[in-house]
Amino acid sequence: MYPAARRDEIVENLHGTPVPDPYRWLEDPEEPEVKGWLLAQEELFRAQAEPVRFKERIAELLRSGSVGVPVWRGERHFFSRRTPDQEHAVYYVVEADGTERALIDPMAIDPSGLTTLDAVQPDKEGRLLAYQISVGGDEESSLYIIDVSTGTRVEGPIDRCRYSPVAWLPGGEAYYYVRRLPSTEVPEGESQFHRRVYLHRVGTSTEDDVMIFGDGLKMTNYYGVSVSRDGRWLQISASEGTAPRNDLWVADLSSSPAERPELTVVQEGVDAQTGLVFGRDGRIYVHTDRDAPRARVCVADPADPSVWTDLIPEDPEAVLTDFAILDDLERPVMVVGWTRHALSEISLHSLESGERVGEVPTPGLGTIGGISERPEGGYEAWFGYTDNTTPPTIQRYDARTGETSLWAASPGAVDVPAVRTEQVTYLSKDGTQVRMLVISPVSGEGPRPTILNGYGGFGISMTPGYSASILTWVEAGGVYAIAGLRGGGEEGEDWHRAGMLGNKQNVFDDFHAAAEHLIATGVTTSAQLAISGGSNGGLLVGAALTQRPELYAAVACSAPLLDMIRYELFGLGATWNVEYGSAEDPAEFPWLWAYSPYHHVREGVSYPATLFTVFQSDTRVHPLHAWKMCAALQHATSGSAPILLRNEGEVGHGARSVSRTVDLAADQLTFLARHTGL
Repeated sequence: MYPAARRDEIVENLHGTPVPDPYRWLEDPEEPEVKGWLLAQEELFRAQAEPVRFKERIAELLRSGSVGVPVWRGERHFFSRRTPDQEHAVYYVVEADGTERALIDPMAIDPSGLTTLDAVQPDKEGRLLAYQISVGGDEESSLYIIDVSTGTRVEGPIDRCRYSPVAWLPGGEAYYYVRRLPSTEVPEGESQFHRRVYLHRVGTSTEDDVMIFGDGLKMTNYYGVSVSRDGRWLQISASEGTAPRNDLWVADLSSSPAERPELTVVQEGVDAQTGLVFGRDGRIYVHTDRDAPRARVCVADPADPSVWTDLIPEDPEAVLTDFAILDDLERPVMVVGWTRHALSEISLHSLESGERVGEVPTPGLGTIGGISERPEGGYEAWFGYTDNTTPPTIQRYDARTGETSLWAASPGAVDVPAVRTEQVTYLSKDGTQVRMLVISPVSGEGPRPTILNGYGGFGISMTPGYSASILTWVEAGGVYAIAGLRGGGEEGEDWHRAGMLGNKQNVFDDFHAAAEHLIATGVTTSAQLAISGGSNGGLLVGAALTQRPELYAAVACSAPLLDMIRYELFGLGATWNVEYGSAEDPAEFPWLWAYSPYHHVREGVSYPATLFTVFQSDTRVHPLHAWKMCAALQHATSGSAPILLRNEGEVGHGARSVSRTVDLAADQLTFLARHTGL
């Protein structure tokens, strides 16, 4: 039934443990044998696939379009919007008189739909715009500058700018940015790393850029850089890979030149994450989880930015996520965003004392994103809002009246199905309380075909949001559950750390317990239960299907990490050992060996129906993980449930066109429906 895949007798001895790797030959996509195997897998997937269901409805629900939070520069503002028929969002500028112009349209740049807009940053006056684009899913951002008034290109492309912030100096003549060293200057295999902070003057050659920071530090470091609105203060942060901590420095550009800023330490060698906002009142506002795993806001004097005083102390139940300062008022206030058990709320505080003075009304129990204000001060704040049945909207809060109003809605009118959403609490294996959102049809009783989704890593929270595929599944009679597992950020940094490194098994235990709760409460049965996850969530469902194969009927595993012994050697894996641990470290190897899904496939086990979906241009998580795991499961399973691979070209780990999104979601839902009885 399955394409032939040879099994090699490769066994490495790591720290005294024999580690077999029979499918290592699948790690090289350029090998003719690998290409042939992938082609055979594609033919098998197409032959097994039933007529695709759900596609029209997913596309219909995505016709809501989307809208982004505005960024203000004087009377000019910038925002993104995707209309019902567009493949990608377009970035616009709106003039003071309301005139709206498209600045960056990915489809105008590339009608194939393969080009994505990765990042944008207008200069401080709103006259120039930096933007970054990549092609075919590789996320290798190239940086360009355009004139906002004319739309003409000022400079670019500047390559090697993946994940680069752009920090403009006043006047738009220069900016700080982050760029990788050329591959010719780094050891072989390390071209994805070795970032540096540079100062670039607009219109000059990048050969003349001045290196500001990063030389001699760890190759996996990521750097943040920003400049205060008045241009006086430079802030540079450094994080080792995705570690939940950063070092932080500031420089006073009024007393040291932009090319040679004299950096003062704010935080170094401290196990915490901290960022600064330079207030218009002369104070520094410090957003930190130092000694406060749910985060707090402190104030500091620029003369000594390492001494902090609490302004908004840590809340014992809510995570402080965001804030904005509204100071064009008789009594200036701070607007503070929180998530309480993954649901968003906004409070209002005295800017002087931090005292809570009220709440900001929000449209419902959902997710708030990106609170913004006018950089020069004001009385208005804007924020994004979405929930399970509400496409993205932008809300405007007026601190003079205390009212929140709809400022912009997603442009497409869609008929959203009625669903019931509830948050339930269940106990994990060790007695820890975990919360889960359960979205179900408004009428009728279970058990029903159910998809359980989770992530559980990198401090990322699973919060409510509009999803065409979830609504399509529930409208068809299914249930969709989203578990807020340890490893995420739903309950703050302690929650994250309870599911990382040597604590990773907690994540899988939380997930199994979620499944057992859904079964015990009559929502579903094992024969009707599917699990779904992508990226680190792909690792989650890979571990789940190997640890508890009898618990699940079907699995959708997308862009996963699965070979946890060799993951550091591919893509951006070397930046994640601060989350997972390293197989090279004899103390950390046992953590990875204990759950690495590829190494826990056992012959003679009846595994659930499994669909791997991977993306050939994925430069974060190499598709080899799914290739090797697919071959192992096809060889080992004793059951009749299919093990299939969907291998997609010219897309990567992140953003993609709407039509590609629809195709992927429809294939996944069709597969899961077939094997859960929906």
